Amino acid sequence: MIMTTHIDEVMRARHSVRKYDADVRIPEADLQHILEMAATAPSSWNLQHWRFLTIQEAANKQRLLPIAYNQQQIVDSSAVIVILGDAEANLVAGDVYGPALASGYISQQVHDTLVGNIEQAYASSSAFGREEAIRNASLAAMQLMLAAKAKGYDTCPIGGFNREQLAEAFNIPTRYVPVMIITVGQASAPAHGTGRFPLTHSVINETF
Repeated sequence: MIMTTHIDEVMRARHSVRKYDADVRIPEADLQHILEMAATAPSSWNLQHWRFLTIQEAANKQRLLPIAYNQQQIVDSSAVIVILGDAEANLVAGDVYGPALASGYISQQVHDTLVGNIEQAYASSSAFGREEAIRNASLAAMQLMLAAKAKGYDTCPIGGFNREQLAEAFNIPTRYVPVMIITVGQASAPAHGTGRFPLTHSVINETF
């Protein structure tokens, strides 16, 4: 049974932390659990567009620092996770639906229809793959931050960085779109206080 109260607490407790205890190192088991939970996110056609580039070594953080416009959290955090989106996720359709077909979960007709729909969608527009990459990888990014908080770690999503320099410095294939950077660690200072608009500001019932 899912503990709704615990989920609520994790969501409310998560804040963007920019100051970390640089002496804290995340055990590999904790990091792997966080990544596993992030990878349970939903995705279009279950193509699982996300890739997680993990950076923990000090030298690599220093390489990343100027690329992220010298934000100190890059080097002070315990780990940096670069969220990448697969703009050519249609290429893994066979890996997703082939085993399902072999196991008898879907018929050949269903398999062919799904794979055909995927290929048609990706061929329809040069922008389609990139949009799907960003949209679906962002779902995994949010789950990663919540999973980290549930494990007792703080995070901060970063959109301000040079994507071209990042790709060059870390040999990221052109297939993958840098979506965001997430720092992970333990806060050395509280996050800035933030508020949220009331639902009356954000929710539109039925139509504008």
